[in-house]
Amino acid sequence: MNMISLSSRQRTFAGVAAIALIGVAAGYGLSFLGDRNDNANGNAAAEAGCEDVLYWYDPMVPAQRFDQPGKSPFMDMQLVPKCAGGGAAQAGVSIDPSLVQNLGIRTAETAMGVLETETTVTGTIAYNVREMSVVQPRSGGFVQRTYGLAPDDIVRRGAPLVDLLIPEWGGAQREYLAVAATGDQALTRAARQRLQLLGMPESMISAVVRSGRPRSVITITAPTSGAVTMLAVRPGMSVSSGQTLAEITGLNPIWLEVAVPEIQAGAVRIGQTVRATLTAYPGELFTGRITTILPSAQADSRTLTVRAELPNPNLKLRPGMFAKVSLSPERREAVLIASEAVIRTGKRTLVMLSQGEGGFRPAEVRIGREANGQTEIIAGLAPGEKVVVSGQFLLDSEASLGGIDVRPIGAAAQAGSGKDAGDQKSRRATVPLV
Repeated sequence: MNMISLSSRQRTFAGVAAIALIGVAAGYGLSFLGDRNDNANGNAAAEAGCEDVLYWYDPMVPAQRFDQPGKSPFMDMQLVPKCAGGGAAQAGVSIDPSLVQNLGIRTAETAMGVLETETTVTGTIAYNVREMSVVQPRSGGFVQRTYGLAPDDIVRRGAPLVDLLIPEWGGAQREYLAVAATGDQALTRAARQRLQLLGMPESMISAVVRSGRPRSVITITAPTSGAVTMLAVRPGMSVSSGQTLAEITGLNPIWLEVAVPEIQAGAVRIGQTVRATLTAYPGELFTGRITTILPSAQADSRTLTVRAELPNPNLKLRPGMFAKVSLSPERREAVLIASEAVIRTGKRTLVMLSQGEGGFRPAEVRIGREANGQTEIIAGLAPGEKVVVSGQFLLDSEASLGGIDVRPIGAAAQAGSGKDAGDQKSRRATVPLV
């Protein structure tokens, strides 16, 4: 046989050569695949306008991040690259203006105005204790007549309340008449002064002088008009000097005590106008002003009692009646925006500003009162700025994801003057929303 036999050295050399060829082929293949993946990544990033891609994500599930582009495992859409911000915080979110309408983003311009707010609470008609009169005798005696009065009766000023027999007055009056008969003017003046010191009213002294006869029975009348809220006399009883016989509380003006929730306590002030309606008088409006804000709150209902005075010339309003009260706070001019534009994060309050050409940026604001679908802006916005009123939560999520700077409250005045608008436009982050 003419078979060529290979030596062991030759066989070894042939095996090494084969392995080398296989390695070269594998390396070439991997290099080709790697270059193709890099090119694909680069093309996707270039289409998104990114020079450096941080990661890839699905806009519908932004919390999930991917290292490579491709199709989203969650939605039937391609992953979107998150562009690097160059180490600095980005100044805004920018989307294709053609997509603004598709995303349902609507804006509205801020303007100065007066918020017409009105708080409706409940109240109760109460006695006006400031108009209370206390009836007391100036000397001790005996009750002869009470004129049939009872507690809560309404009396007019000058109406008789009680007849008192005061024996001490009778003796003093007889002494005065005896001194006056002597013609001594000095003694007469001294005797008359004694009658005054005993508590005798001037009208009774004049009547004794004219008639020349002593009068020891006095009729005590109501000093003011109102309701008899306390009556402590009965026929035949004895009374002492300074004893309270009756209390009369005025009904005009009358009090309206309003229970204001603690959260709205800052919106009331002394002198503020209140309007009340009562079921007893449908269609009739009673107007008054707040005179007192009580210093303590009701612990069980967490309400603050506010006291107002209402005119009551015809005594139509009676203590104990319930009223529906409207409080009109002080009118003040402020920047107004739609309430739906406000984003409450729990730590602060934000709105999304429109910067034109599809650019948006979050701004911190301090809000005031809210009514009729509008909210007062105490600080953080200037008149004429545009805020997002629909779709703002999508933009806020995108801004949070991209680390967008929130415009501080103090920057509102500068933004309202239109300064640095070009700088803000050039610094927006381009974030494609699919």
